[in-house]
Amino acid sequence: MAGGAADCQFWQRNLGVQCRLHELAHGTRISVRAASKLLANTMYSYKGMGLSMGTMVAGWDPHVGPGLYYVDSDGQRTRGRVFSVGSGSLYAYGVLDAGYKWDLSVEEACELGRRAIFHATFRDAVSGGTVSVYHVTEAGWTKVSGTDVGGLFYEYYPKPGDHPCHGSDPI
Repeated sequence: MAGGAADCQFWQRNLGVQCRLHELAHGTRISVRAASKLLANTMYSYKGMGLSMGTMVAGWDPHVGPGLYYVDSDGQRTRGRVFSVGSGSLYAYGVLDAGYKWDLSVEEACELGRRAIFHATFRDAVSGGTVSVYHVTEAGWTKVSGTDVGGLFYEYYPKPGDHPCHGSDPI
């Protein structure tokens, strides 16, 4: 999620209530597609009222498979395979574009996501300070990791002398 923390938190909870009501009324979980449409319709009804939110709605639908949608506070809704939202998203997209392939293993995909979020939070002063990675499957979701950005700095940035430009050869 990105935008105003209060808007993100409130509308996430509101969507959760709507999804639970659907489940109680119909005896089945709502699809990712329908949940994202509910959120987009709600956001569209508040368009122009100063809300600030961009979010991804992700999940697994039994007959469709994985679903990922981007929804923002203007009611825009887009289906896709890779998204980054927020002010740091340009940095994240740089990492995602350089490393994304269709045949990534789960471990490779998690590492790419962690690296992309790290670079977004490291380079953008108003992005968060925690990198949370989740894996969504047919059985549900699991949290893979939750890491402080400060700890990842030493993993992703070379030490002085390790960089090829800092070798013994004069430039």
